[in-house]
Amino acid sequence: MPEAREEMPAMSFLEHLEELRKRLFYSILAIAIGFGASWGYHETIFGYMQRPIMDALHRNGLADKLVYLNPTEPFNLYLKIALLAGVFLASPFVLYQVWMFISPGLYRNEKQYVFPFMFSTIALFVGGGYFGYKLVYPFALDFLIGFGRQFQPMITIHEYTDLFLTVILGLGLIFEMPILIFFLALMGVVSAGWMWRNIRYSVLVIFILAAIITPTSDILNMCILAAPMLGLYIISIGIAWFVHPTQRKAREARNSA
Repeated sequence: MPEAREEMPAMSFLEHLEELRKRLFYSILAIAIGFGASWGYHETIFGYMQRPIMDALHRNGLADKLVYLNPTEPFNLYLKIALLAGVFLASPFVLYQVWMFISPGLYRNEKQYVFPFMFSTIALFVGGGYFGYKLVYPFALDFLIGFGRQFQPMITIHEYTDLFLTVILGLGLIFEMPILIFFLALMGVVSAGWMWRNIRYSVLVIFILAAIITPTSDILNMCILAAPMLGLYIISIGIAWFVHPTQRKAREARNSA
């Protein structure tokens, strides 16, 4: 028996736009509140951000101090990190708004995924960022600073922050792979069989992404970055098999038999 969608009147195009406007407004308001809460701790947040470079400079016997070239750089930097922290604080509420926007088009039994979706999305992003912060980024900084130890570094806060965000946010987004595969498989766009048949090309793409994200050019650091991505890909194959419409229908047929 086919799954039934929740009984509700169809929305017109303008009603969809109004719903989208409402969800965007709530999300922006939540981010603004998160920004206000984070602004009071901007120096503390940046203290955690600069700890890897400070430790790397100290280990190599260099002055552990960043510089800036423009009087507005520190203020702009604190604005940026407070905004990013605000987005992170508001992310559970923003994800809930995303779910509320797409949920009318889902089946009843698919709506039970809302809390696992929110929890796993945040957990995977934090896990990816933590992996980069504790392992990939310190290893890369030690390699780069140690390689140029004979020179006096003049590392600006702007360049360092951009590098930090590229690595940490990049890894956080890459760790969202299972969530992306979950939705693609749920809609029938990809299947476990297709992912397994194309695993060779996927491995190539993963190593290309690892080479782009890693701040160093050494193979070891690239492999350290690619290893968890390969593991996530294998996990994503299992997720795709479980949620694909073909498997869902097969389970329903066995349950109804």
